[in-house]
Amino acid sequence: MNIVLATLNAKYIHTNLALRCLKASVQPEFNPTITEYTIKDPSFNIVSDIYLKKPNVVGFSCYIWNIEETIKVVRLLKKVSPETIIVLGGPEVSYDSNYWLRRIEEIDYIVMGEGEISFKQLLHYLDGNLPLKEVPGICYMQDDKFILHPQGPKIDLREMPSPFRFEEDIPHLSKRITYIETSRGCPFSCQFCLSSIEVGVRYFNREKVKEDIRYLMDHDAKIIKFVDRTFNISRSYAMEMFQFLIDEHRPGVVFQFEITADIMRPEVIQFLNDNAPAGLFRFEIGVQSTNELTNELVKRKQNFEKLTRTVTMVKEGGKIAQHLDLIAGLPEEDYASFKQTFNDVFAMGPEELQLGFLKLLRGTGLRVQAEEYGYVYVDQAPYEIFANNVLTFDDMLRIKQAEDVLEKYWNDHRLDHTVGYLVSETFETPFDFFQDFGTYWELKGWSRIGHQLEDLFKRLEEFLIQDGRADMTIVRSLMKFDYLAHHQFQPRKPWWEKEMEKEAQSVIYRKIIENPTIAGTSFADLQLHEREVYKQTLLVPFTLDLAKLTQQQVVSKDGYLLTYFKPGQAPQFSFITKEQVS
Repeated sequence: MNIVLATLNAKYIHTNLALRCLKASVQPEFNPTITEYTIKDPSFNIVSDIYLKKPNVVGFSCYIWNIEETIKVVRLLKKVSPETIIVLGGPEVSYDSNYWLRRIEEIDYIVMGEGEISFKQLLHYLDGNLPLKEVPGICYMQDDKFILHPQGPKIDLREMPSPFRFEEDIPHLSKRITYIETSRGCPFSCQFCLSSIEVGVRYFNREKVKEDIRYLMDHDAKIIKFVDRTFNISRSYAMEMFQFLIDEHRPGVVFQFEITADIMRPEVIQFLNDNAPAGLFRFEIGVQSTNELTNELVKRKQNFEKLTRTVTMVKEGGKIAQHLDLIAGLPEEDYASFKQTFNDVFAMGPEELQLGFLKLLRGTGLRVQAEEYGYVYVDQAPYEIFANNVLTFDDMLRIKQAEDVLEKYWNDHRLDHTVGYLVSETFETPFDFFQDFGTYWELKGWSRIGHQLEDLFKRLEEFLIQDGRADMTIVRSLMKFDYLAHHQFQPRKPWWEKEMEKEAQSVIYRKIIENPTIAGTSFADLQLHEREVYKQTLLVPFTLDLAKLTQQQVVSKDGYLLTYFKPGQAPQFSFITKEQVS
């Protein structure tokens, strides 16, 4: 029997762990072909590719980000190959299965929840080796009647075969994100999350997991992301895995985890700060809201004081990057409350702050309570809300404007010094900066056109000039420093207007060439020839003390910033006072 397992990933760099788990679980009796596409691929191209494989059975892995595109593919595929059996699985179709089967008549079967055993038994049925009634955890239509088979017992994860030993995956490991799970389930009951439905946490065999990680590193995997809902729910287990990853890590490999920060003990963080190589680990932490009533209503237990302690200790350690998540639109969190949540979390200085918007997922408690909280939401995936009883659509649009510039100006780390100064010294709160700039961005229509790096600087400058609150002398110097810090070559056309005449610049360059120590001993040690000075450096007016700036302090001082560029390296900065070249 020819079987294809397919999915539409959000991006090419993603990989689908579920398909690999299914393939491993049905072997050796069956040997499916895994085919991964993206949601941007034309449906016709996907169908054509699948059709040419001449499958008897096609299984699609379905999520909120790909369900609508998957439906288009399913309908087209059934038209050109009506005899092909189409099976859907995944979190998006595991709930309200009756709805999906009646909406899309081209679906033959839906596998609900964990699919490893159910899918294998279904294949045995389709291959003529098992009665249909003995297949657990599936549903289908029969004579216009919805038929549901109860799910079987939970899988013993300790006996699961590895989903990482397929030769066809090896060439792609270095180029894509590899997802791995060491447990399933979540101990918490957050009503906006599907993980709250499954009771208890089950673990895979630890030694098998370690062997899989060794295998992945041996074959050049670079980013390995754990999909465990709460990686650190067991302190002893987390410590064992942290120690293993530290002991056996390879240069260039990064491990990402979702952790619950308020249950992480200080001694665990101290251990990581003392022993983990910088850049080896990356933490994703769901904060969602700091409003106590909101957290209570969604059954989310969170000690913000302990969470702050964890995030602060990790940041002070300087070894682990942190990505913190917020959700706008949770019950009883109005605009003012969300602004407070944002400022509470931004104050911790996370490397990334993701501002998400509530989605009423099928199967979650909040979707059941939608009417109680006045939710108005899109009735197609991803089910994002428009408004609720305390948050208007106008409020949501304003928050989206803030989110847009947050991504561009904070999470992309193009202007760290500039934005750090603006949110602390110029605007009343960080949220005010992102909101006011975001609203201006939308007003100018910039959200509908593309941008290059230089545009980000020009548009920020334009906004700040019209806003009138910022000291533009300081800000322009900060912006120059941030801009040049991201270049390995001298920029041909910087974003700022010409500030020095060529003759005045030549006078200063002549003095630097005659006496390189005026630009500091580090610059003098480069021992550059005259031609190299002109070709590989850039001299611009600068109004800040460079030594203080590298210590995150903004202190005024008139002079010039000399930037030396060398391909493959970060630029080297020197500061020259006006007195030194006068």
